[in-house]
Amino acid sequence: MTIRITWARAVAALLGLLVAGLLFAWSGVMNIAASSGHWPITDWFLHWTMRNSVRTHAAFSGPSDPADASGLISAAGHFANACAMCHGAPGVKPAPVMQAATPPAPNLAVNAREWTDKQLFWILQHGVKYTGMPAWAVQDRKDEVRRMVAFVRRLPGMTPAQYRALVGEPTPGTDLGACTGCHGQDGQGRGSPDIPVLGGQHPAYLLAALQGYASGRRSSAVMQQVAMRMQPAEMVADARRFAAMPGLGSAPTAGGAATSAARIVTQGLPARQLPACASCHAPGKPYPVIAGQRAAYIAQRLRQWRGDETVVDARKSHATMPVIARRIPEEMIDPLARYLAGSTR
Repeated sequence: MTIRITWARAVAALLGLLVAGLLFAWSGVMNIAASSGHWPITDWFLHWTMRNSVRTHAAFSGPSDPADASGLISAAGHFANACAMCHGAPGVKPAPVMQAATPPAPNLAVNAREWTDKQLFWILQHGVKYTGMPAWAVQDRKDEVRRMVAFVRRLPGMTPAQYRALVGEPTPGTDLGACTGCHGQDGQGRGSPDIPVLGGQHPAYLLAALQGYASGRRSSAVMQQVAMRMQPAEMVADARRFAAMPGLGSAPTAGGAATSAARIVTQGLPARQLPACASCHAPGKPYPVIAGQRAAYIAQRLRQWRGDETVVDARKSHATMPVIARRIPEEMIDPLARYLAGSTR
């Protein structure tokens, strides 16, 4: 007997399957316990889908420069604080409770070899659904993601000693352990170009920065991970300790008063509506000390602000620097940064 397939029968069959699926989900028969694991076919299908998705999206949206090896110290510090519990690290085993997830977080010393830099960047920035891999905590700090890509890329060949050297050891007998791993015991930033010098900074500014990171008003996945764990009294104490260390505050000396960089600092560029740096960043002003700051850090921050083209009104709160940075000629950013640093960092 031949059964004729009509539109009515096809629709009825689809509705029947839908109802059967809903009844199965309602019954609770399906075991969703992480301890039960996936069926092999389910595990294969999910990973196959994930790899195809990452490959496609990374190809079309990944940056041309997805890795930055100039800031491995801050990346290592963030990895130790936020990633090692799940993935482990050279000489550090992952937490057993996190490895009991379905699927468990992979060993990046092995898994990192399977991805290109662009693909690693996409995974780190956006995370992966249904795996427990979160997106980067702040989406506007691609510079942090690029540094983490470079760090993860080195994990397959990294020794435990090299990992410990990057992460830094806590300072015995002090309360600055979480901070010195990146900023150093002397507040000088361990020579890393992406880490600012804190020694000599205004304590009120350091405290406000920590509070801003903890609340999410300031954007940095690296700093948020640390600041959110600090108690208010800890923030006050750490801000005072770092501020009391030597470092910032020395007057710029490079190039003399006649240089273009010096004019920007002392006079600004009126034709470009660029105010003088000293009009805000000077002794007695409620703004951060930048004299003596690391040149690479100043240049990097100015370029990040220049890229924030969504900010167009300098009168709005926290919008001043993006507008000002775009008024600085691109060719003057590095000379200005070196001048402010005194050509010493």
